[in-house]
Amino acid sequence: MSDVLLAASIAMLVLLFLKVPVYIAVLGGSMVYFVANPHANPIIFAQQTIVGTEKISLLAIPFFVCAGIVMNYTGVTRRIMNFCEVITAHLPGGLAQVNVMLSTVMGGLSGSNIADAAMESKMLVPEMTKKGFSLEFSAVVTAASSMITPLIPPGISMILYGCIANVSIGKLFVSGIGIGSLLCITMMILVGIISKKRGYGKLTDEKITFNKFMSALKPAFLPLLLPIIIIGGIRIGVFTATEAGAVAIVYAFMLGIVYRDMKKEAIYQSLKETVATTASIMLIVSAASVFSWILTKEQIPQALTTWMLTTIHSKFVFLVVVNIFLLIVGMFIEGNASMIILVPLLAPIAASYGINEIHFAMMYIFNNAIGALSPPMGTLMFVTCSITKCRTAPFIKEAVPFYILLVIDLLPHYLF
Repeated sequence: MSDVLLAASIAMLVLLFLKVPVYIAVLGGSMVYFVANPHANPIIFAQQTIVGTEKISLLAIPFFVCAGIVMNYTGVTRRIMNFCEVITAHLPGGLAQVNVMLSTVMGGLSGSNIADAAMESKMLVPEMTKKGFSLEFSAVVTAASSMITPLIPPGISMILYGCIANVSIGKLFVSGIGIGSLLCITMMILVGIISKKRGYGKLTDEKITFNKFMSALKPAFLPLLLPIIIIGGIRIGVFTATEAGAVAIVYAFMLGIVYRDMKKEAIYQSLKETVATTASIMLIVSAASVFSWILTKEQIPQALTTWMLTTIHSKFVFLVVVNIFLLIVGMFIEGNASMIILVPLLAPIAASYGINEIHFAMMYIFNNAIGALSPPMGTLMFVTCSITKCRTAPFIKEAVPFYILLVIDLLPHYLF
């Protein structure tokens, strides 16, 4: 590694530790490289910030974000939450189970874990505390269950990874169904065990009847069809993952009309939130693409691949090393930024070991999701704590069983 690149990397890390916005920190580190390196043309700095956001497949991000936000404003989320309540009402820790189930279902509609955590922090945490759940437990369940969102199609992390590594986004979506479902089931089991131990009650002791189930399913049926339409349409070739996002927006607005909850103010607010959310993501993509170009110019991927292949001879050891590395990185760097920087480095090495590209992609995205929950800079932790007014120290203590569960759920990735 050259001295200039080392200085740029240190500058970026220092800015991140000082809690400077991620995109500014990455751009700042990149700028150090271009200023200090006489062989680097500064014009490339400007070019790469634009080129990094020009991939057509990235349009799927604002499309799916918009669809999820529109559904929040048109009563779709409320109908899905009522359906989840009916399904989980008889389980220990009723509202906590609703929290996990809602994240799983909404993950198939919005794809944004931050949006999911913010929405549930406002909607469910106050209700959970009224029912006797501790604030810390309520906040942890909300943040941990929001991790399911990037693993369930159409997760934004899958779209980004597919664009960066040139992997089929449709295949990532299909693979995410199994992993997201596994995390949902195991998290519901853990929530049930903790709730039973602490005496967090059920919503009702009445058994769910067929009529009650159908009456709850009826208003939620059309929204629940959206993930099936997305996956089915991509798999049979009716539309691409990007076009599926546009279909999701049209479908969301149609639901607003059908349910007669579409208001002009809601449309304006949903579009405003879509722009803000998309801008925050694309700024990171733009900044990280510059740093990724620098790494490529310095031939860091090639050097790292050579070193790995000569040092580590087993793909299982490689997976262990990469997982530990990603878990540590996730504690300090925002997931999308680390993905754009690290995927071009690690994906070719994984391919050299004969690791399936979809398998490695889902393992990477899972690690990113865990990082979003981990201190000291986990985005899900901070979003949830800031909205619920939960202190971070009790949050981290309460989250320990969930960290253990996540590591256990990550173990099957070593076996395939």
